[in-house]
Order: sequence, then structure tokens, then C-alpha cells
Amino acid sequence: MNQGRLSVAIIGAGPVGSVLGQALASAGHMIAGIASTNPKNIERAETMLPGALVKTLPQLLELADLVLFAIPADQLEATIGGISEAKLWRSGQLVAHTAGQFGYSVFNSAAQQGVIPLAIHPAMSFTGTSVDLARIRESYFAVSAPTVALPIAQALVIEMGAEPLVISEDNRAIYFEAISVATNFSAMVVNQAIGLLESVGIEDPRSVLAPVVRSSVEVALAAGHKPLDPSEFLS
Repeated sequence: MNQGRLSVAIIGAGPVGSVLGQALASAGHMIAGIASTNPKNIERAETMLPGALVKTLPQLLELADLVLFAIPADQLEATIGGISEAKLWRSGQLVAHTAGQFGYSVFNSAAQQGVIPLAIHPAMSFTGTSVDLARIRESYFAVSAPTVALPIAQALVIEMGAEPLVISEDNRAIYFEAISVATNFSAMVVNQAIGLLESVGIEDPRSVLAPVVRSSVEVALAAGHKPLDPSEFLS
């Protein structure tokens, strides 16, 4: 395996896979191809990863030094298990996934066949456009790997422009809960606020709310964590 310039396979060409593929390509790695059956995702990948060919999963596993699984979390275990059962992994191959709720142990069956497992979760939301490359530089990526491989995961994150944040397997669930609460609750609250302003005839509620939301988040981040008092919500 080339320790410098890696041949990278992107499994799943959705917003996350395409953007991280572009980030890795910008860092000098070679995109060996993508595996996807979704026409929209293939079109996105053709735009963001020009020259990257759509190939079958077995073809990519044969070619790649690094296999990046950017697929829905609920498909990850079955996909890894199927590849392990078919014995398609190559010893010494780097394999990584981007699912927040899993650490590297989801690759246990693959590790038994000699792969080097990595978990790399971008703690950010993706648009699936080049705008995300700028956002990566302001973001943390949660990484976990066996001790000997942890520097590899950290180096890949740094090459993509983000800051690596080491999360142990034991703490993965708490980490993912925190990210999920911040992401989902924020989206729900903003969506509700937009609807309320629309209901009273505000023509551009997003522009009205944008400075309110941004300033409120900045204040909350500056204040840090404090235990919530339930009585505050009952008054």
C-alpha cells in the first residue's frame, strides 16, 4: 500500500461521499472510482469528482488502498458482513466509514481478514456542493481506530482540512447523541419558527430568523453547559 498517495474507492456517492472524495482528491489522493446505483448521486459525483468512474463494489475493493463507506448507517453492518462473507477484503487495506453511531468495531469481521479499520465521522451537515469544502475547514471529525492505526485516521482528517477528535468506542453513543440533538433539534426549531412567521404573512422569514438564530447559538456556545432547571420551562 502506498503510504503517501492512496487509491481511494468511494462507496456511496451521496453528499458526504462526494464531498469527502473531493477533499481527498484535493489532498493528492487518487479516486479509483465510486460505487452507486442512484442516478442523482452518480450525477453529483460526476460533477464533483470528474474522471471518477462508476464501478462495481468487487472491482473497487480490488483496486483501492482506502475504501470509504459513505452509506446510510442502517446499511453499514449488512454491507460489511456481506463483503466479509464473500471474502473480498484485501489484507492491509484501509477501510473507513462515516456513520456517527458506529466506531471501528463495526468492521470486526473485515479486520479478521486483515484490513485496517477506521471510523471517521464529520461533525457537520452537508449540502453536497463545493461549499462544504470551506465548512470542513471549520469542523471536527470524530475518529476512532485501533491504537496503531489511529495516526492514519487523524492524518486523513487533517489532509481533508478538518480537525480530528478522538472518540473511544465506549463514548461513541454519547458523542452521537450530542451531535444528533444539536442537528435535529436545531432543524426542528428553525422549521417551526419559519412556519409561524409565514402564518402571519412574513414574506421572507428565513432572512428575519437568520441573525436571530446565529446570534442565539453564539451566545449559547459562549455560555457553555449548565444544568437545566425544569422550572424555567414551566413559568
